[in-house]
Amino acid sequence: MNDASALRSGKGHRDENFPVASWLIAPRHRGPILAFYNFVRTADDIADHATLPAEEKLELLDRLDAGLVGKDDSDAVAVRLRGELAARNLTAKHAQDLLAAFKLDVTKLRYRDWDDLIGYCSLSAMPVGRFVCDVHGESRDCWPANDALCAALQIINHLQDCKADYLNLDRVYVPQDALAANGVTVEALDAPRASPPLLQCLHALAGRTERLLCDSDDFPVLIADRRLGLEVSVINTLAHRLTRILMQRDPLSDRVHLPAPAIAGFTIAGIVGGTLRRLGRRSSAASHKPRGV
Repeated sequence: MNDASALRSGKGHRDENFPVASWLIAPRHRGPILAFYNFVRTADDIADHATLPAEEKLELLDRLDAGLVGKDDSDAVAVRLRGELAARNLTAKHAQDLLAAFKLDVTKLRYRDWDDLIGYCSLSAMPVGRFVCDVHGESRDCWPANDALCAALQIINHLQDCKADYLNLDRVYVPQDALAANGVTVEALDAPRASPPLLQCLHALAGRTERLLCDSDDFPVLIADRRLGLEVSVINTLAHRLTRILMQRDPLSDRVHLPAPAIAGFTIAGIVGGTLRRLGRRSSAASHKPRGV
């Protein structure tokens, strides 16, 4: 196989649950973000491929890594991202962390507990937001809030897709101790509807994800770039809505996704709410400014 992009699922940035380089992002920043997305999407599709042998998946992921650091030019997505990183003097570490997560997807099928899952998210999700912050020149003081948001988004996806991940890939992100505490095993995910104990487990995890998400609520106002701050506000708003749905519904039998009209409504709410919060922060800062300064 010449180019790893031949293994792409066909999913693009407009098909994701949350905005990726939307119109809110300044045009000058969309190029590197989309290059990063296409690199990551290619690697993710390799890891999730239904028939590719595990050894071949790992070899292809290693080849993407080699392309990222200039040791191989076989894969266009790696060459393009490498160029974008060089043009902006950005690190390859965030992309390499994601490659490490995709290798885990190939080799690790179960997660012991919440901390084990968060450790996975530190590779699979947090680097995405960190990269976007770096593209915008944001302070690393934003990283704790970014990490909370990105981990929550990842776990939302895990809960939404828990049945499909198990049936299609034998991959279970629902922590083993959470299942055991409710007296169920992973086999319970292969059912038309969640049993009451499994539903209790999934709802509790959704509640814990909602609390984690609250740690990111100040993220939009910590960001200096106004347009990025509004995009983050939209993502945070959408995520809160999804966790609240997951706290009530059965992801085994219900499609826990927001329809287009709801996404539009929550997008507007996120923009308005983010704008008001940024204006409020500016007013507060002005009121505390010493006289004569």
